[in-house]
Amino acid sequence: MLDIKSKIVLKLLSKECPNGAYKIVDASDIISAMPNKYKVDSEGLEHILIYLERQDCISIKYDDDNVYCLAIMPYGYQICENSNQKESPKKKGLPIAVYILLLFLLTLCSSFIANLLAKLIHLA
Repeated sequence: MLDIKSKIVLKLLSKECPNGAYKIVDASDIISAMPNKYKVDSEGLEHILIYLERQDCISIKYDDDNVYCLAIMPYGYQICENSNQKESPKKKGLPIAVYILLLFLLTLCSSFIANLLAKLIHLA
């Protein structure tokens, strides 16, 4: 199971390295693209990349002075897709209390209109 920082790094790398092709990526680019809440330094990024490689999410061909040649493995893309699918159902409808309140107001208005029509018909 990946932690949040590892998932964010994996998502950033999947945007940088499409189709599983190897690409040269600078560590400073990844660090600058991280959200402020999850900022890491170059040593922390190195640990995350090593962890992702051990989990078969990425393949690192070589690394040289904070420059990495890496590719995303199919399992890494699968994790990115699964995390995107889990994030999308966060849209929720209105709470049930709002529906009950709307139902009550509609019932009240319809009974008022029905009463008004009954009085108008009775007067005529």
